[in-house]
Amino acid sequence: MAGPRPPLVLASASPRRLDLLARIGVVPDAVHSTDTDETPREDEVPHRLAARLAAAKAEAAAAPSGSLVLAADTVVGLGRRILPKAGTGDEARHCLDMLSGRRHRVATGVALRLPDGRLRQRLVITVVAFQRLTAAQIDDYLAGGEWRGKAGGYAIQGRAECFVRFLSGSHSNVVGLPLFETAQLLRGAGWLVP
Repeated sequence: MAGPRPPLVLASASPRRLDLLARIGVVPDAVHSTDTDETPREDEVPHRLAARLAAAKAEAAAAPSGSLVLAADTVVGLGRRILPKAGTGDEARHCLDMLSGRRHRVATGVALRLPDGRLRQRLVITVVAFQRLTAAQIDDYLAGGEWRGKAGGYAIQGRAECFVRFLSGSHSNVVGLPLFETAQLLRGAGWLVP
């Protein structure tokens, strides 16, 4: 790309996404979270919700003219069921009880709004299987507090990683931002990734 790269705005207040971007040498020029209604639509499946919310966040984020806006949303699904971003210990316990001994899918929609308003998107799905969890393991995990605000009631980048007996796909996707696909979007838009 000739000339300076456009400013990059991250439409997320997630410190995990900032950390993930830093791993690939990307530091946004600004961070502007959006107030997007994340309520699933009737009969909406997890991967479609992730894609829709990422696009909505990219469209809604305030950004200076000429900027790129990067947004993402991660959804944990068990079959067609969308698991919540746990706000209470009871919600997190319910999620972990459901995920215990089962495979689930983590879908992240990534959207990049270009300076001309066009939207480029990627959808990444990772399959994760948990071991069968005992009540004591769940109690111990909940006591640590990592579950707060996390889709499916767990954070794979923390102590929950020891529950994972199988993972197929992008690990960074489960954390909250698939790095390969994000880098590809940024490269395609002329934002050079080191």
